[in-house]
Amino acid sequence: MPQNPSSRSGDIAPSRYPGERLGLPEAGPRSVGRAGRRIGAIVVDWALASVISAAFFRYDPLANILIFAVMQIVFIPTIGGSIGHRLFGMRVVPIRGGWVGVWRPIVRTALLCVVIPALVWDSDQRGFHDKIAGTVLLRA
Repeated sequence: MPQNPSSRSGDIAPSRYPGERLGLPEAGPRSVGRAGRRIGAIVVDWALASVISAAFFRYDPLANILIFAVMQIVFIPTIGGSIGHRLFGMRVVPIRGGWVGVWRPIVRTALLCVVIPALVWDSDQRGFHDKIAGTVLLRA
């Protein structure tokens, strides 16, 4: 008799929605922040960094990236996410709960600035930068 493929040891059943494997709800507060919100948040953050860069550094691309990074590193542990995250009703939290700390925003931001890790997502819609930092972006 054929064995059910999902019952083999070591196999993980497919998720019905992003965040299910993490024990998160499908929708509403504490659900995984979806792509639209994430993209909107990063556009807001990049625009703010661009305005600051233009005002003080004549829009120097390196200054723009550094300003963006500093905003992420400062605001994630202090207000729970970047300005864009908060405007789009999201927050960054560690998978295991508690305070996000200092090192997670630094690691997450360094990988986010490289761009490629942010484009590689898993079935829970967590970017590689979130997986490495042990964080998840949730709806507030």
